[in-house]
Amino acid sequence: MRRQQGMRLDDRYVPYLQMAGLYHLARLNDRWFRLDEALVSAFVERWRPETHTFHMPFGECTITLQDVAYQLGLPVDGRYVSGCLSEFHIYIDGGRPPWVWFQELLGVIPPPSQVQKYAVNCTWFQETFGQCPEDADDETVRRYVRAYIMMLLGTQLFADKSGNRIHIRWLPYVARLEELGTYSWGSAALAWLYRCMCRVANRHVVKLAGPLQLLQSWIFWRFPQFRPTGYEAFSWPLASRWAGYNPSGSKKGPRVRAWRLRIDRLQSREFIWMPYSSPDVLQVLHPEVLEPRHMAVWRSVTALIYFAVIEWHQIDRVLPQFGGVQAPPRPALNIDFLMSKDGRGGDRWFPSSMPKWHAYWDARQDSVLRFDVVADPGPSHQFLQWWSQHGKRFLAPDTQLGDPRSVPIPVEASQRGPGRVPDMDRPDDVPDRRRVERRMGVGTRRSQRQWRWPDQTARSGSDHGDDDDDQPGHVGGCTHDGGTSTHDGGHGGEWYGTGLGDGADTGDAGPGPGAGPLGDYFVGVPADDQAEQGGTPWRISGSQWADFVGSDSFVGDFGSPRFLDEITAIMQGEVTPRRAGQTSGIQAPLDVDLNEPPSSSAGQQFRLGGTPTSAFTAASDSIAASSAAPLRVAPPVQPTPQEEDDEIEDEEPLVRRGQRARIARRCGTGSHLFR
Repeated sequence: MRRQQGMRLDDRYVPYLQMAGLYHLARLNDRWFRLDEALVSAFVERWRPETHTFHMPFGECTITLQDVAYQLGLPVDGRYVSGCLSEFHIYIDGGRPPWVWFQELLGVIPPPSQVQKYAVNCTWFQETFGQCPEDADDETVRRYVRAYIMMLLGTQLFADKSGNRIHIRWLPYVARLEELGTYSWGSAALAWLYRCMCRVANRHVVKLAGPLQLLQSWIFWRFPQFRPTGYEAFSWPLASRWAGYNPSGSKKGPRVRAWRLRIDRLQSREFIWMPYSSPDVLQVLHPEVLEPRHMAVWRSVTALIYFAVIEWHQIDRVLPQFGGVQAPPRPALNIDFLMSKDGRGGDRWFPSSMPKWHAYWDARQDSVLRFDVVADPGPSHQFLQWWSQHGKRFLAPDTQLGDPRSVPIPVEASQRGPGRVPDMDRPDDVPDRRRVERRMGVGTRRSQRQWRWPDQTARSGSDHGDDDDDQPGHVGGCTHDGGTSTHDGGHGGEWYGTGLGDGADTGDAGPGPGAGPLGDYFVGVPADDQAEQGGTPWRISGSQWADFVGSDSFVGDFGSPRFLDEITAIMQGEVTPRRAGQTSGIQAPLDVDLNEPPSSSAGQQFRLGGTPTSAFTAASDSIAASSAAPLRVAPPVQPTPQEEDDEIEDEEPLVRRGQRARIARRCGTGSHLFR
């Protein structure tokens, strides 16, 4: 883990850090922390973005605002951390253009070699503000404090995967040092950790960002059997207990499998539901953590906000962590559309672009859950029965696991009573349908999309809905089942989260179509992507195609409106008799995938990206007779997973470019002609 090397915690910074509520985090920053990557990986693969919880053999558990307060010593009650990212002079009263304000607040501008758009390299901060001069006046000290706080926030709480850049989004905050203590740094840090774990749940994401010292310390406190030995001294904040821990970094693969097996063998009694009530913790606890306004927010089901990042604090699924009895929960809130927001696509004032979710945080005191606190918190008998039917409890292979599925439900679970799900106001679901709709427009055999002629495809531009806080519209009349999660984690597959609380029976099925680390609950394709159905492929008359290719207007008018009109006339003239017997405007699925490599099978079917076989017979004879250059056919373009999962909000130009390229491939020419 990274710490602010070269930026010493000066005693003159302490009053400002205490006023900002960041002093305990700064003390934690002065210590070394090493991440046990194998252990953290074994836990992250159990993270479910639909519920924001870890799915364990005995139920669900998660990191809450209470854990943030105890582990990092951060305030959790206060104003949300939001605003804009760079255009301060537009959205903030008294704001300045970003780099003008940077120079006013810090007294210096970084060289262009140290700047990447709106982020500054950490090395420049360390070299420039490493040590405050002894004879510095008050204004100079404040400048060094601003730089220290920006480094503290950018490396300890809100680090990205690079780990070596600081964004200038913090300028409006450090401009008013006296107001820093009014913000909820704990809720913003938890929102960012949730988002980072949701992203890394995607099979194509390999790096984990965020406050990882919080994640690792939470594991050690909640699971005592996973703690390293020799770290028995308690100090504040509680995460400082593991300072100096240096796990092994070798043989990560076998170590991940070993941790996975140990987690599969866990029982409910091996998880500490309330670890912060011990006398050792109370001796080092700082009293401001136990203020009623902070403790009430711990039990609030509300939005967690960090600029464009909106996550949901779902403690109704982990009541035993607060001393309650867990009953079968209600269906999880679907916020996939919000989880696709990351601030890209142009700056904006996020409290205005997503006002409903910011209002939930403002009304956080109204969403505090009220439930009975018992002496023996844990899951109820009904919950364990429900979890054994619907939960993905085990990830290790059956040959290694020893089949613990036959372990009976503990007697103490029946003694706790049935439990009760607290009453709460539940927002409406906001599923994200954009990736599914975009995939429906690709034109593969699985898309089942509405057929559009080439001229319509080339002229289509602005049919997609806006991706602001409202739910996006449908494309081409296609719909999508709300039970499929397609958020920014890249899980375009069928989630078992649709059965969390609604009675869907998934069970502990063995390996199936989605066999892997997440089993059959991570299929990898949307639920409405059905297998290929029987149908007749579209074909073009070889004689008409040869006449067109061999005509004099082939080269000069290629790609022009006349060219598209002639293509349409040829295709419509050939397929009109077929369409006369159809009752809908939906094309029958193609026999080949236009994005797959060409098939070696012969016949009058599309191949090489949709080029008819006749283009290589009659057309070649005609061209050879006229001594023209041979026709070159571009191979089909295989989209990478990163391209499919890209969440750039302004995606219309990319869609149009892709449509034009597909037209070129269908017509048997290189896509470079359409650039």
